[in-house]
Amino acid sequence: MAGEIALKSIDRQRKDLENLAQNIWLNPELGFEEVKASKWISEVLEENGFEVELGVAGIPTAIKASWGEGHPKIGLLGEYDALPGLSQKVQSTKEPFVEGAPGHGCGHNLLGVAHLGAAIAVKEEMEARGLKGTIVYYGCPAEEGGNGKCYMAREGVFDDLDINAHFHPGLCNTIGITSIAICQGKFHFKGITAHPGQNPQDGRSALDAVELMNVGANYLREHVGKDTSISYIITDGGKAPNMIPDTATVWYSLRADEKEDVEELYEKIKKIAAGAALMTETAFEEEFLGCAYNALNNRVLQGVLYEAFGACPPEPYTDEEIQYIEEINAIYPEITASNRKKYKTSEDALYQEGIFPLYYNRGSTDVGDVNHICPGVSFRTVCFPLGAQVHSWVTTAMTNHAFAKKGMIRGAKILAYFSIKILEDNSICERAKAEFLEDTKGRPYKSNLPNKSPRNIF
Repeated sequence: MAGEIALKSIDRQRKDLENLAQNIWLNPELGFEEVKASKWISEVLEENGFEVELGVAGIPTAIKASWGEGHPKIGLLGEYDALPGLSQKVQSTKEPFVEGAPGHGCGHNLLGVAHLGAAIAVKEEMEARGLKGTIVYYGCPAEEGGNGKCYMAREGVFDDLDINAHFHPGLCNTIGITSIAICQGKFHFKGITAHPGQNPQDGRSALDAVELMNVGANYLREHVGKDTSISYIITDGGKAPNMIPDTATVWYSLRADEKEDVEELYEKIKKIAAGAALMTETAFEEEFLGCAYNALNNRVLQGVLYEAFGACPPEPYTDEEIQYIEEINAIYPEITASNRKKYKTSEDALYQEGIFPLYYNRGSTDVGDVNHICPGVSFRTVCFPLGAQVHSWVTTAMTNHAFAKKGMIRGAKILAYFSIKILEDNSICERAKAEFLEDTKGRPYKSNLPNKSPRNIF
């Protein structure tokens, strides 16, 4: 049976994969700072015969690890960065593991390890059966806002791939995940400080400029497409109310269905910033953080994923695991109820069952850039119960629990089975590429990043 050797390999690796996921969870690292995670993963790949490059594209924590030769060449897109301030113990009450530290509130400790296990498993089956082709593990830093894959793409790291695949832990099982394009920038205003009571006429408030910029952006909302999202936070608003602020910063995150639309929106926001500076007699400096494409889910590849889901069924849960997710679901009952409706489950469901053909996600990810270089597909398996919400302490409380690790193991098996099917049948690549050219209308990939080295943006 196709994938039999690979699936048995993942079963053999299981304890090691679970321990590695736990170690990454216990040592959460922000984007472009994933020194331990990238080192540990690279070591495992080297031990298993992969040709490993740590520091690919000039990024110290980026990995490219290959085994095999020729085509088809399949890329598995791993991640391992954490989120700021989400440290949390594995329990159903809020208590940081380390106060103020990062935490894996999006499950990237599971994500990177699932792709690792799949890569090793595919290599073992290729070797045993003499299958031709190449399997490549990509360790992609800083997905959370840092555009790690975009920097790797700019350097051509993915150019020779035929197919890319991406698993993400989730609240549902789905053979496709949409995402929308995103563009981000910080606007740093500089004015003149003064005492607001004694000599306000001498001051030029940088905070006034930020607030006027935000007012202008809010009026812009009436004149943008319905698919558009404008979000911002003030990261520096001054030091004290008895000092007119001479510095202030606002961070904008703009989204739209297509990258061209969000780039156009960003240019409008820049004009609003210039207007705010003019009105307040301040100056501003734009810190462009980059744009990322919307995701493309290849329908040909989704069909292969659907078969892989059937070949890799979910595991049963223990009484202890059920009890824990019942406690998680009880933390915010309104969120649990909302997710039951969203995922079309019963009114008493603890987690989602079944498979969605496509999950419509209004979030953004740098996976989209790889999808615009070669045919790709993303999927999720259930790693969280219906009461969880990603990018929260609740999710961090799940991502080192046995319930979530079972979803990780299923994700690894699906990736492995999916890859073996493509290696067995060259026509899948040909059909996927034809669809890719149709979807992209033949437009070449264009990187849009700041002209500086990648860094942690938090």
